[in-house]
Amino acid sequence: MRPPLRQPAPAMPRMFAALACALFMTACAGLPQDVPRPESHALAATQRTALHTLVDQRRQQAGAQAASGFALLDGPQAAYGSRLALVEAAQKTLDLQYYAVHADASSARLLRAVRDAAGRGVRVRILLDDFHSVGRNALVLQLAYVPNIEMRLFNPLAGGRQSTVRRVLNSLGDAKRIQQRMHNKLFIADNILGITGGRNLGDAYFGLGDAGNFVDLDVLAAGPVVREMSKSFDSYWNNERAYPAPALVTPEELAALRRSEREGAGAAHAEGAPRPPDGEPRPASGGDARQRAQRVALAWDQKAMDLQTLPFVWAPSALLADAPGKIPADAGAAAGPTPERPTPAHGELPEGETVVDGLLHLIAQARRDLLIISPYFVPGDDMKKAFADARQRGVRIRVLTNSLASNDAPIAHVGYARHRMDLLDAGVELYEMRSEQASVGSALGSAGGSGAGAAGASRAMLHSKVLVRDDRLLVVGSMNLDLRSQLQNTEIALLIRSRELSRQATELIERSLREGAWRVERDKNGRLVWRAPAGSGLQDARREPDSSLGLRLLLRVIGPLAPDEML
Repeated sequence: MRPPLRQPAPAMPRMFAALACALFMTACAGLPQDVPRPESHALAATQRTALHTLVDQRRQQAGAQAASGFALLDGPQAAYGSRLALVEAAQKTLDLQYYAVHADASSARLLRAVRDAAGRGVRVRILLDDFHSVGRNALVLQLAYVPNIEMRLFNPLAGGRQSTVRRVLNSLGDAKRIQQRMHNKLFIADNILGITGGRNLGDAYFGLGDAGNFVDLDVLAAGPVVREMSKSFDSYWNNERAYPAPALVTPEELAALRRSEREGAGAAHAEGAPRPPDGEPRPASGGDARQRAQRVALAWDQKAMDLQTLPFVWAPSALLADAPGKIPADAGAAAGPTPERPTPAHGELPEGETVVDGLLHLIAQARRDLLIISPYFVPGDDMKKAFADARQRGVRIRVLTNSLASNDAPIAHVGYARHRMDLLDAGVELYEMRSEQASVGSALGSAGGSGAGAAGASRAMLHSKVLVRDDRLLVVGSMNLDLRSQLQNTEIALLIRSRELSRQATELIERSLREGAWRVERDKNGRLVWRAPAGSGLQDARREPDSSLGLRLLLRVIGPLAPDEML
């Protein structure tokens, strides 16, 4: 999912803000002032839980020297089951930090488990970026009124939650701030096991989307590195930009939203669609319902992962995390990045001003091979120079990104497309993901499976954010290689020095390059050609494959007008 675009020149937002104030009853409503924000922090490492005992036992059984362990979570079942396992096993604390949580079937199952955990005495803290907490998705905020659950919203927009458009219009006078979003993703249990990666919470992230599904990669971390993840969470939780949800939305407002959603479901029912129970997504009908049921069975079975048998790889690691101060507290604050420095657990790790700057340091240290996944790939001048310098050192560089057809934000593809020729000329190997996949069972959308096709294959959209350097260093996080991640949004990334995990990730990625991606090249006349995946039965393409005329026209019209920093 793509954060909102940056707004136009500074004078324009003021004019639109004045217009919005005249047009809308809720316009120019400010954020609440002097909001109490009681500080709280992660569970102390000295407090033992069953999960602490499990991690210690697994490490001793492995005879590991490194203190922290990791497991790649490939596909919806592993991604969903691991989160459910953490919720069900937590005894003291659960900390969730997300850019978006959608009110749908997969999130409902997880959040019911979170409520159950709170009911048995687990302290739950949920930190959400505020942009998508609107309409039906705002109903997630009801958790803020559940005992033992605290919820805060980061960098909120002013105004009601019925309409995203109205909220944006209401905030145009503060356009610079609202364009900068908290993009971090963390899911932490008892400060000893934690998950990070690119995945938000919602059906489309767990293989259940009706129109399309994001293909993603997570990593489950165990041990001391999780304390670094918790420190990052705490820095955002206790920041002045994090507002307690009850200060922004009342139970009465949530009840009104719930009634509105119920009435909308009732109208659909009157037109022939089955009416859903309160708080549940509207079910499909007929053949759609059968296809959805098949997709559910193939995607995830709502069972918790067995953490006792999950294979961990124990390895040196470090966390890179942007500071919450990268997003200014108000419109007048300085916008420059002021990130927290990573605290390396072991080994030689890069330093940088932001998470993306840290990746540029990693690229500068590459000696043989770079394998990169960036769904939104809009390289600035420093990124292009880093690639060019690496190529001069003889480093092979392969990049997998979205095709125009698979990109959920075609506007971002505009920025990538204008750099395609330069990247190819520099010797970068470019691959673009196929939008119509036979399977989304793999984190990287391998086209090898046939079962999901029988269930009604949906559009696949690349969402993983991964870098493998020289077959021994793996990076998994929330960041893209674009100017938005570098300059505006806050991001987080886990760096793991492990040949075994690098090998696992490389095998996943290379399979996707072979079977599920178009390779972009220049023909003998210098024009672009998209080479079809091996064994796909497809023909090579001379224009953006699988894309409509409208999308290609968008690329031509907007391309020359939109600067990279807007995309």
